Amino acid sequence: VYMAKLDLNRVSMPRQAPGLRARNFNEVALGYSLEQAQAEAGRCIQCPRHPCIDGCPVEIDIPGFIKAVGDGDMPEAVRILKDKNSLPGICGRVCPQETQCEATCVLAKKGAPIAIGRLERYVADWERANMELVSSPVVQPTPTGKRVAVVGSGPAGLTAAADLAKLGHSVTIFEALHVAGGVLMYGIPEFRLPKDIVQAEVNYVASLGVRIELDSVVGKTISVDDLLNSGYQAVFLGPGAGAPMFLNILGENLNGIYSANEFLTRVNLMKAYRFPEYDTP
Repeated sequence: VYMAKLDLNRVSMPRQAPGLRARNFNEVALGYSLEQAQAEAGRCIQCPRHPCIDGCPVEIDIPGFIKAVGDGDMPEAVRILKDKNSLPGICGRVCPQETQCEATCVLAKKGAPIAIGRLERYVADWERANMELVSSPVVQPTPTGKRVAVVGSGPAGLTAAADLAKLGHSVTIFEALHVAGGVLMYGIPEFRLPKDIVQAEVNYVASLGVRIELDSVVGKTISVDDLLNSGYQAVFLGPGAGAPMFLNILGENLNGIYSANEFLTRVNLMKAYRFPEYDTP
C-alpha cells in the first residue's frame, strides 16, 4: 500500500539543450537545484535493510546522507559522504551507480530507483560553493609514523592515499604526468567530468596531508625498490591502464593515426577542443 503512494519516477536532471551542447564542451548534465534534490531525497523510504549500502563499494551511509539532504542539513550530508568517500564530486558524476547502489534500491522493483549519484553530486557541488559553511574534521588522526608510497593519482590512487592519510599514515603520491588525477584528467572529456571538479578533489586529498610528486615515473625515474629502501613501509600500485594496445595491422603507425588514449589526452590535457586558442599538435 505504501509503495503505491510513492512517486516511482525520479526527478529529472536539467541538461543543456542538444543544439547548445553540440557547440560547446561544457558539462551536459547541469545538476539538481535544492528543490529538485530535496524532492528526489523525499522518494527514499529509508528502508531498514538499506541494500543500497551493500551495493556501494565503499559502503557509504546512503540513507543517512539522503535524509540529511531532505532535511536541508547539507553540512551533515557532506560529513556522511566524506566519512567513506573522498571523491564525491567525481563519483557522483562517473561512478556506475546504475549497476551498484541504485541497482539494489528497493524502488527499482516497481519503478525508478533513487537517483543516488545525482544526490551525491548535488552534495559535493553544494560543498564547493559553500566551503565556509562546512567545518573541518575536529579529530585529527594520530600519526602512526609509517610512510606509504602511492603510485598513480587516478581514482584508485587518490582514494587509497586519502584513506591511508585518515588513518594517520604519511602518504606520498607519485604521478607520472605533469598534473594529478590520472584517467580522470586525461581520459574523460570536459563535458562529462569538468577538470575543475577533479582538481578540487585532488586539492582535498592534498589537504589531508598527502604529498603529490608530479613527473615521477615509477619504474623509470625511480623504482619500487628505491621507494622501499628510502623509508616507505609499503607501496600501493595504481598506475592505471594508460598504454594503448594496438592491433598490429598495416598502417596503424602512419601519421594521423591516433590511439584512443592519445586522442583523449590531446583533447583533455592539451585542450585540442579550444583550437586555435590552444595550438595542439
